[in-house]
Amino acid sequence: EVQLVESGGGLVQPGGSLRLSCVASGFTFSRYAMSWVRQAPGKGREWVSVISSGGGSTRYADSVKGRFTISRDYAKNTLYLQMNSLKPEDTAVYTCAKSPSPFANLGSQEYDYWGQGTQVTVSS
Repeated sequence: EVQLVESGGGLVQPGGSLRLSCVASGFTFSRYAMSWVRQAPGKGREWVSVISSGGGSTRYADSVKGRFTISRDYAKNTLYLQMNSLKPEDTAVYTCAKSPSPFANLGSQEYDYWGQGTQVTVSS
């Protein structure tokens, strides 16, 4: 059974930092590209970042480029999102997501499993 469990969210002041974690299980972690998506209140899901199966390629939404860094730890089956210089508009529920195939293109933004999400609130 595929499981994705996020953690690390919380309340942070503008300009602050936060690191999100997503522990994956039920599949061979190293074979799949992994993504972070977010959903603000009243809004649809927005893709944030993706990392290739091997970790050598990453992509970011323009809104977070230069501020967020995606990474993965194969020994821990964990995906991370380091969030720096946070802004109020970053407030959302952040969810990790698994690509549906080892062959999926990094830009496909297609996912077959999602985590439950972790709340990030950026406010003074």
